[in-house]
Amino acid sequence: MEIDIKVLDNIIKETVAVIESSKEQIYHIAESALLECQRVEAEINQIKNQVAVVIKQVSQLEVAERKARIRLMEVSKDFHRFAENDIKEAYEQAQLIQLKLVMLREEEKTLRFKRDHLELSLKRMRDTAERAEKLVSQVGMALQFLSNDLSGLSQKLGNLHDMQQLGISIIRAQEEERKRVAREIHDGPAQSMANIVMRAEFCLKLLEINPGLVRGELLSLQQLVRQSLQDVRKIIFDLRPMVLDDLGLVPAIKRYLEDYKTQNNMQVEFVLMGKEQRFDTSLEVAAFRIIQEALTNVKKHAHARHVVIKMELIPKRINVYIKDDGCGFCMETQKPRRDGSGGYGLLGMKERIQLLKGGLTISSAPGKGTEVNFWLPLNDLS
Repeated sequence: MEIDIKVLDNIIKETVAVIESSKEQIYHIAESALLECQRVEAEINQIKNQVAVVIKQVSQLEVAERKARIRLMEVSKDFHRFAENDIKEAYEQAQLIQLKLVMLREEEKTLRFKRDHLELSLKRMRDTAERAEKLVSQVGMALQFLSNDLSGLSQKLGNLHDMQQLGISIIRAQEEERKRVAREIHDGPAQSMANIVMRAEFCLKLLEINPGLVRGELLSLQQLVRQSLQDVRKIIFDLRPMVLDDLGLVPAIKRYLEDYKTQNNMQVEFVLMGKEQRFDTSLEVAAFRIIQEALTNVKKHAHARHVVIKMELIPKRINVYIKDDGCGFCMETQKPRRDGSGGYGLLGMKERIQLLKGGLTISSAPGKGTEVNFWLPLNDLS
């Protein structure tokens, strides 16, 4: 399954944006709840003041109501002393006070109910505000966690994708290498061996017909065997230079460069800086193959006349610089091919170096040749 890193990045960014928006909304809810708490608290204090005023008025009316009842009782007992208007006035006064008292008590009851209801609402509002504040804090922590982790997720998945592609490329390259070796054996030693068998059979028949000609045929057959042996040795050297195992990296490179100069009629300069020594087998093979591939690219594409290879051996790594005076190429339009049609090429060099946790830079321009710089660590091989 192909992973679209750009789509993944967009999904991650949208996810973080939604969480940030949700955080802002929760923050506004918390702020609104706090403001509502302040409003309700102020209203409760106002109602408490009103209740206090009503209670005071009720107390005053209760005193006035008692006095009015006493006055009504006095007037009612001694109605001969008081006129009818006095009795009526006392009765109306007592009734008016009682009515006001009832109304004030109802108002007090209503205010107390409203106060209790607001206090309950205030408690709920405070709980909401506290939960919202905690949620804002938790979402902030989650957002920070997600931002830190998700921001690197696409890169990690990209690295995994690259490693997957790397494995596929290595398998493809192995198959291409096997095809190349099989083709070289078929076109070279295999054809020669078949020819040798036919020439040997011809020599046997020639012994019966004309023995004098056998010597010439055997000499020709001997030359053919030598050529076949040389082809086999070349294939073996391409697969695994024995000198690389026996003597090490630097002698193997020198041996390869000698053959390279002869075969391609090209000036090749090799400069070694540092003390010659043996390295880990995987590092020696990788360095040799990278240099071999770089020089193969020079032969195939650069049309160069002169190549310089500088190798620097320092305590913790190997630095290699390869420069040719060939035609060069445009870096912006050059893309490695993953279809196997181009062998390893630049992609293979990058993949070998990546496996060994090294570094590679390539600089080129049309008409200005190509520079290849790579380094491999000596203390991080596993």
